[in-house]
Amino acid sequence: MDFFYPNFQNDMWRIFSLVFFGKLDAFIAASGKAFDKDSIAEFLKGRKIAVYDSAGEVVRARGTAADAHLIVKKANDIASMLMSLPKCSAVAATGRKAAENIAAQFSLKAPKTGSSVKFSCGGREFDFYVMPSSSRAYPMPILDKAKIYADMFSKLGML
Repeated sequence: MDFFYPNFQNDMWRIFSLVFFGKLDAFIAASGKAFDKDSIAEFLKGRKIAVYDSAGEVVRARGTAADAHLIVKKANDIASMLMSLPKCSAVAATGRKAAENIAAQFSLKAPKTGSSVKFSCGGREFDFYVMPSSSRAYPMPILDKAKIYADMFSKLGML
């Protein structure tokens, strides 16, 4: 996949669209059947939002999209990534599996969805947020998910 959350059935870019533009379709391509990768990239760069995988290799234990059925074979080195981003002050995991993977790397207990904890890495302090999954399989209305994301971005001074 050449960008994050490209599946048109996933609501991540609709959530971001609601949070930052107050509408669902800011990142939908003219065809109405895909996301506009270029406008997403421009938006993320302009807002200084980095997107990265918490794991470099995963296996689906069952043929479902559920995070509960993912087995992390190789975690990505989040500490090294953070050290390469000197202005980064927060990490957000989008889903429980990613939250548990990141928390383990910093000897943390992942907070409940919608909450955050502080942690240190390389002499810097970060906020670690656990956000609801943007998958439609996660049983929460998109407007409720967007409110949780908006709360985080507001606390981070980005809204």
